[in-house]
Amino acid sequence: MAYSSRSAQRGALLAGAVAVLGLLTACGSQDVNSTPQKVPGTAGPATEGTGGSVPASTSDSTPSGKTSSAAPGKATPSGTGTGTKIDSAGGRCHTSELRASVGRNNPGAGQENFPIVLTNKSARTCTLRGYPGAAFVNASGSQLGPDPKRSSGSPVTVTLRPGQSAWAGLTFSNPEVSGADTATPATLVVTPPDERDPLKVAWTAGAVPVSGNSSSVFLTVFGSGTGA
Repeated sequence: MAYSSRSAQRGALLAGAVAVLGLLTACGSQDVNSTPQKVPGTAGPATEGTGGSVPASTSDSTPSGKTSSAAPGKATPSGTGTGTKIDSAGGRCHTSELRASVGRNNPGAGQENFPIVLTNKSARTCTLRGYPGAAFVNASGSQLGPDPKRSSGSPVTVTLRPGQSAWAGLTFSNPEVSGADTATPATLVVTPPDERDPLKVAWTAGAVPVSGNSSSVFLTVFGSGTGA
């Protein structure tokens, strides 16, 4: 009985050793042949030309061939048609931001043609669109003749950066040719489009028609520049 017990015990120990050896062999085989697993939270490698993952740092970069957005408050010069638009928050030009002047006469075919020039004297960009208001007045401030009429034209929005100008034409028939009654104004009163407050310019170009034949004075829409 004692011998049988010892034989059984030895057999059990041998079987256990064989089992442990088999387990170790199996584990070693799995480590060699298994595919490495991706650790959660890490990015996959970039794969050139195969559509693989791209490193996260490239997501904030500017695409090739394009420029980044312009800094706030900066604008592309008017007329280029590209880049950041001129700040439109300023809106139309107000009377207080403008300086008025009358350019040199450009006569032709019995007509007298003067450019009414408005210049942006402010520090911001603003716009003009349409016709000015205008009237000739004497030294006491009384209006001479009727309000000028509007010539046909298509209004455009003229953008004025600080220091830039727009002009509208003031035209009438030469009184010596038309035979109209005349008066000599002291001042031309000019009102910017959509404004109520006028600007005053000394009138030094002599007599203007105020009544009678061909006495009408005409205004054109604003365009960019000084009309010179």
